[in-house]
Amino acid sequence: MPAALPIDPLPLIARGRVKWDPGRSLWFGGIGLGALIGAVPAAIRSPSAVVLFAVTCAVTLCAGHSVGIHRGLIHGAFRVPGWLRYTLVYLGTLVGLGGPIGLVRMHNTRDFQQNQPRCHDYFAHRRMPWLDYFWNLHCRFEFLRPFDPRVSPAIDRDPVLRFFERTWRWQQLPWALLFLAIGGWPWLVWGTLVRVTVGTVGHWFVGYVAHRTGYRAFHNRGAAVQGWNSMLLGTISMGEGWHNNHHTFPRSARLGIRWWELDPGWWLIAGLRALGLAHEVLLPGDETRVAAAVATDRR
Repeated sequence: MPAALPIDPLPLIARGRVKWDPGRSLWFGGIGLGALIGAVPAAIRSPSAVVLFAVTCAVTLCAGHSVGIHRGLIHGAFRVPGWLRYTLVYLGTLVGLGGPIGLVRMHNTRDFQQNQPRCHDYFAHRRMPWLDYFWNLHCRFEFLRPFDPRVSPAIDRDPVLRFFERTWRWQQLPWALLFLAIGGWPWLVWGTLVRVTVGTVGHWFVGYVAHRTGYRAFHNRGAAVQGWNSMLLGTISMGEGWHNNHHTFPRSARLGIRWWELDPGWWLIAGLRALGLAHEVLLPGDETRVAAAVATDRR
């Protein structure tokens, strides 16, 4: 009987371990527990709190995270005046995932690892959902060899972004107090605890699904992880669920390409462009990495 072939180990640049992070665990776990306990009683007492949640969730996830941080700050898919750039990034900070510079570092690290021929399961979302959730919201990845995610000096040294980075958790406090003053504890629960919980857990869930299942029209050669377009999550994630499109055209401001791929984040950017506030808006085909993608019929 032939001997079993040895398992090819991960390259050195991808090796490391997942380690529990008490600070992250306390933040995401504490807010999630508060939302779980208080959501139903608060909604029964004040239905307007649910309306507040829907509005604030849409604004922070669409204008803030998807447009301001992901498409704008991280990928430079468009340019807007400084005051508007900081406003959008601030709204993204309110999602509660982290500070803007930290999110850029996290994204650049994950993006680099996913585009290598092989990467750790932590970056590939290969494990069961309960474990992947725990890894991504309650742990951190420690590389065996130090890894530099290459954040540009323009971002890393920006004084406003550095302020947001230092205070991102505290940015919830003024709004929590305002909601408490206007609508009492139901508004506090739904406007802060439930909103942050849905935003952060939802961000993980979209990433988990969009790297595992769906349909795709492109294949990125040499990448350990492929993105998938999700009919279920594409639109409600503000366009982030059209992830095969994003992996193929990472700097495009428009993530939904086909007519049915509704993209609220793109609608906002297009609106800003029509108002003369957004310039140098990149679209699919305007990038240098497009050559790495090959069309496929996989759906």
